[in-house]
Amino acid sequence: MKICIYGAGAIGGYVGVMLQRAGVDVSLIARGAHLEAIHKHGLTLHVGDEVLNAKIPASKDPRDFGPQDYVIIGLKSYQAWESAYDMEPLLGPNTAVVTAQNGVPWWYFYGLDHHTNHRLKSVDPDNRQWEVIGPERVIGCTVYPATEIESPGVIKHVYGDQFGFGEPNRTKSERLTKLYDAFAASKMKPRLFDDIRDDIWVKLWGNLSFNPISALTHATLDIVATDPGTRALSKNMMLEAKAIGDRLGVNFRVDVERRIDGAAKVGPHRTSMLQDVQKERPLEIDALVTAVQEMGQIVGVATPYIDAVLALVQQMGRVKDLYPTFPDAVDDVAEEVPTALAS
Repeated sequence: MKICIYGAGAIGGYVGVMLQRAGVDVSLIARGAHLEAIHKHGLTLHVGDEVLNAKIPASKDPRDFGPQDYVIIGLKSYQAWESAYDMEPLLGPNTAVVTAQNGVPWWYFYGLDHHTNHRLKSVDPDNRQWEVIGPERVIGCTVYPATEIESPGVIKHVYGDQFGFGEPNRTKSERLTKLYDAFAASKMKPRLFDDIRDDIWVKLWGNLSFNPISALTHATLDIVATDPGTRALSKNMMLEAKAIGDRLGVNFRVDVERRIDGAAKVGPHRTSMLQDVQKERPLEIDALVTAVQEMGQIVGVATPYIDAVLALVQQMGRVKDLYPTFPDAVDDVAEEVPTALAS
């Protein structure tokens, strides 16, 4: 089995090391100082008290590896869109593409009973990923481990080892089973979902609310989830999202209060968006929040709380020059969505 990790950062590097230890033929797409360190010293992973070092073939050029059985995308959504054409050398006739990303995926409406094959402009403007990668290649994935790059070539595993997988067409395919087996053999904890969208929404609930609120306030997750004001705001954003999900046939296996309580138990964790603000890295706003706003318009659900928080975090991102918008497309979506006052 040949698997290329496209974006061997914190999560991608962790997955790459663990899969290689299970005997998978792994390659990495990386860049910059991280790539140089991998070439010189291998990829080092700290898991608890254990230090693992893996010599994994790595390059910035996908042409060095050719067609794969699986490509696991470990990039943020805007990076994945930018890189879609570059992935083509990795895509053979039967290559599966695993979207190991947060937020609403570009393929969300593929084969769905509601708004079948609708294209989401906020995450895939000009249909680039839909046409270059193709939704028929996709295996959906939800990522629960927390990892971070301590220094170039060195990754620290903080907590968690669970991954959710599912076919967008809700079948249990051979390629899905083989991927599950590879992750299980690597001592990560995969779980198969009849509809991976259900798990995407459970995770999205937290990402769409906790991430922008923490980025705006600099409060850690435990504070956002327990302070009366930010907890209420989070809840209202999540209820708007649930109304959207309900119209799309989503099965929410937990309720809002339980979801927020679960976040509070994580403790003083800095969300990924807060970390990006503090490290002055581009913010992943569109897949986490803008896409939910867009989906609300598609199904006719007003989202005044989401609209307001989105406007604030977008403006903060622009002021700090940390908001990498897609050309024209996001602005088009924003213009079509009613403001909070008009809702």
